[in-house]
Amino acid sequence: DPPASASRVAGTTGMVDPYGFERPGNFDYAAYEAFFSAYLVILTRRAIKWSKLLQGRRVPPARTVLKRYVRKGVPLEHRAHVWMALSGAQARMDRNPGYYQRLLQGEGEPGLRDAISTDLNRTFPDNVRFQKAAEPCLQQALYNVLVAYGRHNRAVGYCQGMNFIAGYLILITGDEEESFWLLDALVGRILPDYYGPGMLGLRTDQEVLGELVRTKLPAVGALLDRHGVPWALLVSRWFVCLFVDVLPVETVLRIWDCLFNEGSKIIFRVALTLIKQHQALILEASSVPDICDKFKQVTKGSFAMECHTFMQKIFSEPGSLSSAAVARLRARHGARLLAQG
Repeated sequence: DPPASASRVAGTTGMVDPYGFERPGNFDYAAYEAFFSAYLVILTRRAIKWSKLLQGRRVPPARTVLKRYVRKGVPLEHRAHVWMALSGAQARMDRNPGYYQRLLQGEGEPGLRDAISTDLNRTFPDNVRFQKAAEPCLQQALYNVLVAYGRHNRAVGYCQGMNFIAGYLILITGDEEESFWLLDALVGRILPDYYGPGMLGLRTDQEVLGELVRTKLPAVGALLDRHGVPWALLVSRWFVCLFVDVLPVETVLRIWDCLFNEGSKIIFRVALTLIKQHQALILEASSVPDICDKFKQVTKGSFAMECHTFMQKIFSEPGSLSSAAVARLRARHGARLLAQG
């Protein structure tokens, strides 16, 4: 028998995917089945290897082996456990027993609660588990996680985009408290100031991507500069939502496997690979609306769907991208944006 991860992800023929998302009317079932039958073999093999690696439920400290395993994908039944360990969320949760419940019992902040409530119905309206009729409806869990986080990190509070990230975390962990600590790992440590009031980290990273594109894909960089297209117009959703609702679910989860282990530079690898893979298409654009449309197209189709090949490409296509180089670019662009006010 295939392991649980294979069978849980293998419910691929219905109108709803294994994560509860309704498939669009134009969904290409034939292409998906062709991809998935091959991917299922890979999933089954990975699940057996992961089960051996995680004997005793402890995520091993051997970084090189672990990095290779994570890049090849964490099976669904191990994902929550592995993310919790890799991100430091498990350690923080263990050190703070009862903290999440105390946050939920807090008082006040009507502004925070209203902002979150407003966004609940906008979060995954196409996911059956977030619809009012669902039993249980995950909207309540999402509300709790976001309110708790807003109280925990008052400098950030709540920002649009966090609802999509928290929603995915709840779908994968099935656990509010774990989702809260994973959100804390992402917003508080892994992503550099994406959601603060000035969103300086987000704005900085969009500029960093622009410079990386000018260096690695100069023809695309020149096209955007010629038309005066700000990177924020094209990729802010990629960064803010960590590719949720941008790329297919399975691909996003594979990206997040690496994000929790290797940090935020993974986002640049994904963005550069999407742009490089579709460079010829982008270079056909002859106007600003045309460029925007091409950037929407690069996240669709078989390349984005075939998550295993996609993940192999993000570690080869962009070439070298050291953490030190990313840190230097962030320091320079961050300082310039701060000076501009």
